[in-house]
Amino acid sequence: MVRRYGMVIVSILLSVWLLDVQGAIGFSKSPKSTSANKKHSSVKAIRTPRNLVLRSASVLVKDQRTGELLIQKQTEAVLPIASITKLMTAMVVLDARIDLKESITIEPTDVDTLLYSPSRLPVGTRLSRENALLLALMASENRAANALGRTYPGGLEAFVNAMNAKAKSLGLFKTRFEDTAGLSSGNTSSAMDLARMVDAAYHYPLVREFTTREDATIFSGRRTLEFHNTNRLIQNPRWQIGLSKTGFTNEAGRCLVMQVSVARRPLLIVLLDAQGKLTRIGDANRIKRWMEEQSLAQQKRQG
Repeated sequence: MVRRYGMVIVSILLSVWLLDVQGAIGFSKSPKSTSANKKHSSVKAIRTPRNLVLRSASVLVKDQRTGELLIQKQTEAVLPIASITKLMTAMVVLDARIDLKESITIEPTDVDTLLYSPSRLPVGTRLSRENALLLALMASENRAANALGRTYPGGLEAFVNAMNAKAKSLGLFKTRFEDTAGLSSGNTSSAMDLARMVDAAYHYPLVREFTTREDATIFSGRRTLEFHNTNRLIQNPRWQIGLSKTGFTNEAGRCLVMQVSVARRPLLIVLLDAQGKLTRIGDANRIKRWMEEQSLAQQKRQG
């Protein structure tokens, strides 16, 4: 009798273990993000669909029209967001209605002395505020973003205060900014907040235009400079992208946010802390393919 009960208990425990293993299939979290992001959040991962493997540490896919959450993975985890920051920088500039045609100069204080990131804008470069905004959004130029904050009425401190005030007004209570370019690891947010931020930025026509432009030529006094979009999907005709922004620092990993149309649905996609140069692009393509498959399956069911 004791042996029989013992076998029953072992069977039950084995069944529970198998269910846990099956439920875990569907997402993969990088070793780096597990350790590096503990200081930012300890939110438990939410399962993605079993037949969809996404390697970014935090993922959110949201129907922009209905608000339905289609794919979730650690959506409340607070993580560094790198140059995704520049979407908020753009909104603050445009909200202030500053003269976009005014010429501004790249100064020594605009140089990144925190991460020493490269820039193709030499100190002394003169360009319009509009072109600085274009380069910050399309090419993720840090010096351009720093110059936008520095030339804001009240200076850089007033600009960062305006960024945080804007975040609060949008209900982004897990979002914090410390600079205009996203170089500081103190620029943090969650995937859930960023979906709201992308939706807000989408309502600015200039942000939509600049973030989806493939390339641009800028006259910087002595020479002509060519810049390209940091999101390679912009050049892919199979993607319908209405807004895009990439981000990368060692602490943030590789990030990507987009507004896209997939299977005739307007979607907000947030991918944070992807490891490897192609991971976020791979995740985006897997999401697109999965959404199209779900749409086709639904059409077949309906007749």
